[in-house]
Amino acid sequence: MKHPSWLLFLVPILILTPSSAASAQTPAGLDTARIEQLTGAKGALDAKAGVFKVSVPRKDLAVRVGGAKLNPRLGLTSWAAFQRAGERTMVMGDIVVLEAEVDPVMSAALDAGLEVTALHNHFLWDEPRVMFMHIGGHGPADELATAVGKVFRALEAARGRKAQTVDVDPARTALKTEEIAEILGARGELADGVYKVTIAKTTRMHGETVGAAMGVNTWAAFAGGEREALVDGDFAMYETEVQAVLKALRKAGISVVALHNHMIGEEPRVVFLHFWGIGPAADLARGLRSALDAQAAASTSK
Repeated sequence: MKHPSWLLFLVPILILTPSSAASAQTPAGLDTARIEQLTGAKGALDAKAGVFKVSVPRKDLAVRVGGAKLNPRLGLTSWAAFQRAGERTMVMGDIVVLEAEVDPVMSAALDAGLEVTALHNHFLWDEPRVMFMHIGGHGPADELATAVGKVFRALEAARGRKAQTVDVDPARTALKTEEIAEILGARGELADGVYKVTIAKTTRMHGETVGAAMGVNTWAAFAGGEREALVDGDFAMYETEVQAVLKALRKAGISVVALHNHMIGEEPRVVFLHFWGIGPAADLARGLRSALDAQAAASTSK
């Protein structure tokens, strides 16, 4: 029996289409092969939880904690976990970084559209010192996987990076404090070779308003001279302000050295960011001012 010519084309389509779809999507609704391709990392599927997790063990590190030798399974593995969230996907992850790797890896995450949600230590007495950068995001799976891949590549490129140093002693401080105050839009106090500016923030705990006197404040402390100075301090931020401040500080070349909470149960929640910067004093002040402006803009747009 001779079949119509159009039927010869229909049969392969009916056979191949279902199998192609099945190979692309897992029961969790994630294209795991695509995620591995875009992140450049191998992963494992937890079918019950609907989560696909890619991992990058830090096999290059020789870390000891209190004399004990660590391997990647003792907490030295970077990872990112993907899960469907309605029509979109969310990602959460933890990136293992040495101190000198923090700046480029954080910038890569922020530039790629991810959120940095915490930066802190997991150990005491570790040599070399290891930090942990938590990331997150929500959007199309391909975009998130591409962003995570950029973070992993930035981590690879940053290996061997050296820390920046500066020769500053508060005993020799010679700052133009009026210029710093004018740039920041806030006046400070000079004592013991350190010029410190404090900007109040408020929240509520136990039915009471708490503010600067209880430690809810942004502050910046400068030491050094006009051409070579350092600044360190805290930003106190509501949750909606965090990403804007992070991006502004990194754009200004100021390092974020910690991102975490100081309290539990406050409303609204306050997140604290600790920073460190070196360079000309006026440039550092302008960098902080850009972060203050970004924080104000994020606060009014929420």
